[in-house]
Amino acid sequence: MAFSTQPTIGVAIVGTGFGQKVHIPGFRAHPRTKIVAVYHRDRAKADTIAQQYQIPYACETIKDVIALPDVQGVSISTPPFLHYEQAKTVLSGRKHLLLEKPTTLAASEAIALQQLATANGVVANLNFEFRCIPAWLRLAELLAEGYVGKLRLIKVDWLVPSRADASRPWNWYARKDQGGGALSAIGSHAFDYIAWLFGPIKQLCARLSVSVPERPDLASGQLKPVDADDICMILLELADGTPCQLCLSAATYQGRGHWVEVYGDRGTLVLGSDNQKDYVHGFKLWGSHLGEPLKELDIPRHLEFPETFQDGRIAPFVRIVDRWVQGIDAGQAIAPSLQEGLYAQRLMDLAHESNENGRWVKVEQAVIGCS
Repeated sequence: MAFSTQPTIGVAIVGTGFGQKVHIPGFRAHPRTKIVAVYHRDRAKADTIAQQYQIPYACETIKDVIALPDVQGVSISTPPFLHYEQAKTVLSGRKHLLLEKPTTLAASEAIALQQLATANGVVANLNFEFRCIPAWLRLAELLAEGYVGKLRLIKVDWLVPSRADASRPWNWYARKDQGGGALSAIGSHAFDYIAWLFGPIKQLCARLSVSVPERPDLASGQLKPVDADDICMILLELADGTPCQLCLSAATYQGRGHWVEVYGDRGTLVLGSDNQKDYVHGFKLWGSHLGEPLKELDIPRHLEFPETFQDGRIAPFVRIVDRWVQGIDAGQAIAPSLQEGLYAQRLMDLAHESNENGRWVKVEQAVIGCS
């Protein structure tokens, strides 16, 4: 990754959970970004975080954030139900935006954000970090080189235990109306990387399940109902006719982890990690030609991270930040941008529609594109 020598970009942090774990160290690791402000609705907490990380400004409203002349860009890593209003305020204030997935709660909101970013001439990106992980980049290279030949089948298993414990407390993640659930948390990633690696989707059929129907509410001590999915079974047909199967779960003790299997008329590629605690660390890539035994494939040096961190999510995030910075320099977003965020959001909307109606639904490619 080649860093530019152009001026530093002042960044404000909105969202202090994932923001503290990944965004703050990621922006501090990039030579072109400097964290100048942090937001929390509780001013005392904002002050504490600002002092902890030596951040000059602490803010309790998003309007206070965008009023700061030192802020050129804002990162948002709050729960999904807050994304639209917060992102709208940032883009309306003509600040660049780096947004966590999923983009919003509905494609209509994502379209509005995309239009706002275009109208105000600012760059907006999504943190679809699988596009930046070395083993995934090598998979993309081999697919482009025709390693497997003509595609016959794609199979994705993403089985993790993050919501398997029924005693985990009820919160926004348990609520469909607030963007909770496995489809939102991991399906958004899967839809993005399928479009990136294999191209657009023609139609889909989804079955979304809730395996833990109640969770304890810490405030009341009572059990509250869960309506956000924790298991997703999704069938896809790509635009070229290739069938694709997704099995996604956040409720599987000792699930196999995250695996992508690609079968073609010349060979096979298998990408996977059984790491249950870090969804970035541990990926390896195997390949086979014409029925030969699978063998692990080397990852070229040019794809490796220049720096790694104990938390595997930070290194790919730094690469996402670099794309964001390059887009700001060029005046045009580099994928994954709001366009890719809109595409994934639209597919999530259609998955809910399919689940509710019990049928296949077509994806209108004229409305949404992919890169």
